[in-house]
Amino acid sequence: MTRLLKRRQFIQGTIGAAASIGLSNLRAQAHKFHQSDEYIEALVIGSGFGGGVASLRLGEAGIETIVLERGRRWNITDAGNTFSPYDKPDGRAAFLNPTSLFFNAGAPIDIYTGILSGKIAVGNTISALNGAGVGGTSLVYGGITYQPPERFFYQVFPNSIKYSELDSIYYPRVRSILKATPIPDDILQSPYYLSSSIFLEQAAKAGLKTRKIPIAFDWDIVRQEIAGKKKPSIISGQYYYGAESGAKNSVDRNYLKMAEKTGYVEIRPLHVVTEISEFRDKLYRVVCNQINEKGEVLAQKHFICRYLFLAAGSIGTTELLVRAREERTLPRLSYQIGFGWGTNADSVTTVISNKQTNPTFGTPGVVAIEHFDNPIAPVLLEPFPVPSVPQGAAIILGQGITKPEGYFTYNASTKSTDLFWPSTSPNNQKLAKAIQYTYQLINQANGTSLAGPPDFSSTGHPLGGAVIGQVCDTYGQVYGYRNLFIVDGSLIPASSACVNPSLTIAALAERSMDRFLNDIGKHYRRW
Repeated sequence: MTRLLKRRQFIQGTIGAAASIGLSNLRAQAHKFHQSDEYIEALVIGSGFGGGVASLRLGEAGIETIVLERGRRWNITDAGNTFSPYDKPDGRAAFLNPTSLFFNAGAPIDIYTGILSGKIAVGNTISALNGAGVGGTSLVYGGITYQPPERFFYQVFPNSIKYSELDSIYYPRVRSILKATPIPDDILQSPYYLSSSIFLEQAAKAGLKTRKIPIAFDWDIVRQEIAGKKKPSIISGQYYYGAESGAKNSVDRNYLKMAEKTGYVEIRPLHVVTEISEFRDKLYRVVCNQINEKGEVLAQKHFICRYLFLAAGSIGTTELLVRAREERTLPRLSYQIGFGWGTNADSVTTVISNKQTNPTFGTPGVVAIEHFDNPIAPVLLEPFPVPSVPQGAAIILGQGITKPEGYFTYNASTKSTDLFWPSTSPNNQKLAKAIQYTYQLINQANGTSLAGPPDFSSTGHPLGGAVIGQVCDTYGQVYGYRNLFIVDGSLIPASSACVNPSLTIAALAERSMDRFLNDIGKHYRRW
């Protein structure tokens, strides 16, 4: 990292900047710089799927890059004590929150830079969850790497994004780096995946189509868990706060690791970005707080960059852009920022059966029911193991195509945003009827029942807020601002076409980075 460490102060590193803005002009403007300003060619805010892709491709191109991540690194130890347990959550379970957010939600915990973050909509209509740490939401997802069907893709995305290009180039590229493959039969047939096997049987009896989904796991490590050679993580359903065995191929273990190895990328954890602004015509200033693991501010940092990539997720990126527009630090931003948000139609349902189901074991989404010809609306169902579920019960995650009806507003008194979600809108009521229709088919064929109606009150797939075609072009470049890019789920309008969004987020980021690097191409000269 010596290439980067030599460029600590902007005033001391102005040779490159002078190449494009003029040395004399730069000297004339020098009084405007903070003494702590640090110049870097490219800055990436966030280190999840989009940030990981951007970082790697910038590093491979020899562009000096800093990645700012609000959370900490989560290094897996041989002792198997990296992550918070589900049954007794501690500070590692939530990012600077006094209570746990998911398992044993509401349990008091220490304030700490934990792995899961959330935002609750006004009126408590939805709770949106995402990851915090080097690797972003990939740290807390189930490894599901799902490619949407083409016919649903164009219900969500503009025709200017060619599905054939994603299908032939970018989806395969992402799967190859994440090493996403379907669950091997020997693991699926083990007792740890009994609930998934029963799920397939029930679907067959109901005449519903199923499939095995590519999962970003190291299945050999899962086999070691089964053999007792690794701490049970994947096979015990302990995946949402991170997998102690190291079986999950989260972004910190591939894209970000590869990016750091180029020697041009430096990741800085525990840096919370508070402001982005335009600095002169072709540069950007980013202000952030460097914190410790208790959230205490150690220092304020200022960065000047030529290329700025926003990858803080649907919530993080949208909040930064809404604030920048309202506080006039990026005054030309579209007033469409903050709109087009949605939940991917996430729901959770408990199915009651008279069989032994091993409901707390295994991981979600290794198999799925694709009820895409549901007469009301397309539905996707995936097993979703949860602790403390009794035998004979199974938790199912449902997804669909949400309309982009959610939106953010700026709260001047708190200098933050408020999220609004119309949970009872006609479209959301339609989605609830569609999924109930699918469950009715399953129950009639299998003698099962539901413990209650599908619960739509939380989402692990928040999307939108800075939507393609409204805030940025189809390659993520923000309208009105050259070299400012969005490469995360905020540019997806509310739904990733009826499937889990991680693969599409990463594939669109790969596509954007190809275009970006092609555009600067021969004109780029490393300083």
